Amino acid sequence: MLYDLKLMLQSTRKKYVLNILRAKGFNITCVTVANMLAIAADEFNKEKFKQVIHHIIACCGNHENVGKTVLYKLAYFSDFDFYELNESKMTGEAYRNIQRGPAPIHFEEVIRELETEGKILVSKRDYFSFGQFKYTSKVEPVVSLLSHKELDVINGVIKKHSCKSASELSDLSHDDIPYKATKPSDIIDYELVFYRDEVTSVRVYEEDE
Repeated sequence: MLYDLKLMLQSTRKKYVLNILRAKGFNITCVTVANMLAIAADEFNKEKFKQVIHHIIACCGNHENVGKTVLYKLAYFSDFDFYELNESKMTGEAYRNIQRGPAPIHFEEVIRELETEGKILVSKRDYFSFGQFKYTSKVEPVVSLLSHKELDVINGVIKKHSCKSASELSDLSHDDIPYKATKPSDIIDYELVFYRDEVTSVRVYEEDE
């Protein structure tokens, strides 16, 4: 089976990840960032992603530690955990490799729309000598586009990770194979989720998988 995996890797990571993929018997080809963005645009469901973000904000946005970075990571783990478990995409959002971990590329657009629609309040405050954006839900979130299976994964991520600080979640995301195998500023390929190790994997694999 041929998988097109975007492996434009830093030299220090390339050999490790390529060995993992080749050991699994996959053929590997490189695709451009432009192609990755085009694929992501075709698969992205903005209204569904908006419901995910609003739901996460409603569940834990009032926690002291939850600002933009934490929301980035909760969205990332929701999407990538769902893909690992179900082999299908939930929102189709594209996540870019930035210094503090994976970042959803449509986050600001969706936040602006939620704020304009009167569904959330966005504010900024000082938090441990840093500026922190806070997001507060003003109305009950609509989750009509999300299945029970999808909500179970999102709520599991919230329960597991929303108590972590921005630094802790960033460090955890840095240990995730999809992030580690992606060049800075590039889009993270969902397929790499199947090569996670025990640190971040959420799926119990059979011996022949």
